This record gives sequence, structure tokens and C-alpha cells, in this order.
Amino acid sequence: MKTINVVAAIIHDSQNRIFATQRGSGDWKDWWEFPGGKIEPGETHEEALQREIHEELDTEIQVEEHLITVEWDYPKFHLILHCYLCSVVSGHLELLEHEAAQWLAPDQLDTVNWLPADLEVIELLKNRWEIFRRKM
Repeated sequence: MKTINVVAAIIHDSQNRIFATQRGSGDWKDWWEFPGGKIEPGETHEEALQREIHEELDTEIQVEEHLITVEWDYPKFHLILHCYLCSVVSGHLELLEHEAAQWLAPDQLDTVNWLPADLEVIELLKNRWEIFRRKM
């Protein structure tokens, strides 16, 4: 089975909302995901993320920290998904490739139909924000 290595930006804002995008084409059309894409030869994960977000959303991001790496077997390939917490440096998250997007608060993360590989990330995010909320 073919293995695909990708990076994903878990873009958050000052209100602790997460930016989600909806796929506009392909086998998983209309499913929700975190923006990002394939790592090109010679690129670091951070470089790939910054390039992909610029290409997909015409936005510059700051890569803050590695959050989780998820491995998932889809019917046609094995995915290795490297997820990084990010914030917007400049730009307006303009949709150049996705069908739709929305900002989701922690209690809204279950309101969209996430790609299977992203579900582990969603659980981690919900737990992380719950821990943060308890410290306040």
C-alpha cells in the first residue's frame, strides 16, 4: 500500500477557535479537514505547512508546536498526518482550493463530518481545551 506523508495546520485564533476546511473534490468531497498537504522532497514539516497554507489560503502562518502525528489506513493508501498548532501572521484565509471553511469553538468540533484520520486530532483538541479551561 502506498504511504503518503502530509502536514496539517491546526490554525487557532485568540478565541480558541479552530479553522476547518471542507474538501471540494475527490473521493472525500464534502468531508472536513485541517488545511495542509504533501511534504515535498527536501522540505521540513514547517516549510511544507507554510507553503501549503500560502497556496491554499493565501495566508502566512506561524508554526507554533507539533501537536500529534496520526497514521491511518484509507482504502487506497496509508496516511501519515503530522499536525501542528499554528496562528495567522498575515492574510485573510481566502479559500483557493476548498469548498467551504468555518471557525469552530471547542464545543462545536463535532458539528462537521471530519475525515477519519482527523478524528484523533479532534479528540486531542477537545481534551486540550478542557484542561486549559480548568486552569482558568
